[in-house]
Amino acid sequence: MALQQTIDLSLATHIGEGGLPQTAVDAALAVVGRAMKRLAEDDKTGRLPLLHMPHATDDLDAIREAASWLRRDATDVVFLGTGGSSLGGQTLAQLKDYAVPGAGRFADGPRVHFLDNLDPITFDQVLHKLPLSSTRFVAISKSGGTGETLMQTIAVLSALDKAGLKARPAEVFLGLSEPRKPGGDNALRDLLEPEGIRFLDHHTHIGGRYSVLTNVGLLPAAVLGLDIVAVRRGAADAYEPFRNGRSAKDAPAAVGAAINVAMSLEGKNIAVTMAYADRLERFTRWWVQLWAESIGKDGKGAQPVAAIGPVDQHSQLQLYLAGPNDKLFTVITTNVEGQGPVIDEKLAQRAGVPDFAGKRIGDLVAAQGRATADTLARNGRPTRQIHIEKLDERAMGELLMHEMLETILSGYALGVDPFDQPAVEEGKILAKQYLAQGI
Repeated sequence: MALQQTIDLSLATHIGEGGLPQTAVDAALAVVGRAMKRLAEDDKTGRLPLLHMPHATDDLDAIREAASWLRRDATDVVFLGTGGSSLGGQTLAQLKDYAVPGAGRFADGPRVHFLDNLDPITFDQVLHKLPLSSTRFVAISKSGGTGETLMQTIAVLSALDKAGLKARPAEVFLGLSEPRKPGGDNALRDLLEPEGIRFLDHHTHIGGRYSVLTNVGLLPAAVLGLDIVAVRRGAADAYEPFRNGRSAKDAPAAVGAAINVAMSLEGKNIAVTMAYADRLERFTRWWVQLWAESIGKDGKGAQPVAAIGPVDQHSQLQLYLAGPNDKLFTVITTNVEGQGPVIDEKLAQRAGVPDFAGKRIGDLVAAQGRATADTLARNGRPTRQIHIEKLDERAMGELLMHEMLETILSGYALGVDPFDQPAVEEGKILAKQYLAQGI
């Protein structure tokens, strides 16, 4: 397995006051153990198709064919969709430098864009600057009724019309939504199918924030040339302890859930994930949605906070070390020692940092990741460490599945449904009412 998880620095036996008492951890492991039995039943009955996705192969050819079609003669590929319809794809795309500061500008073509946040200025600017004749679009919405995605899609169809490309939507557009339900509505299909635009089917029983292992996440990955089979193999690695019937203490995702549940038992309800890698920045954003929408119900749940190291050491660490001790920290590091430019000895001497001489940038980043975890622990801040030896498709698949399992088990253990989001739906309905009323 690519992931190495260590919880020692979260325990009172290792860090003293402020750490989790063993009694709370044991109680949480017992509750999570019962949640694992529910998960096993979900697997056995097929009630939770997500658990079968790591070994699925029947959709891979369709994903590859669609990716090849999108890439053909394209300078740009634009993914329209918000939240879970976008963040999983972005997370995988960062392995190919998408949204990586600086490096993303030099990524191989076609250029990939995820227009997930509905901002009128950004969207208008992008539509005017894209070479529409060589741009491909993918509209993603599980239900087909996502307001933001519908607005984006209508705007693109209008832009194609104005550019004299009205006859070509079927040549540049792809839809991704669940199949029509008898007697049900699907606005995205109603909008695009009359134009002859074809669709890939969104898995009916896998919600957006859990959809990264389906065509929703794997299609952008395939467009960028990533190994989508390896992503699923990594996910299978994360689920293997559950398939083998291991106890909660021997299944890393279950241990992660137990630590979160124990924090809840102790009344500490903020969870911070700090990843020491540019190519994990979108992962932290994906995790925020996964955790917030899945666990934040019935007055329960922890506030998720995303952070990136080393940069957020300079913006957040002061609070974490000297502010309220109400947080669980997860520090994610990768094996970057010995990587990056070598620091010249004479220049290091001139700058007054002789210890930098002969070192590589990766040496400093690795040292900072370890130092942050240790400093948090020394200040009595519960800290979990996750180390990834090599950040590639398989490792990312394992990390994604680990977090989904951890989230589901935490929800089961805390007595909330990790798959719905009733408060979000209320806001969506109200926004549509305001729009219709012109408010």
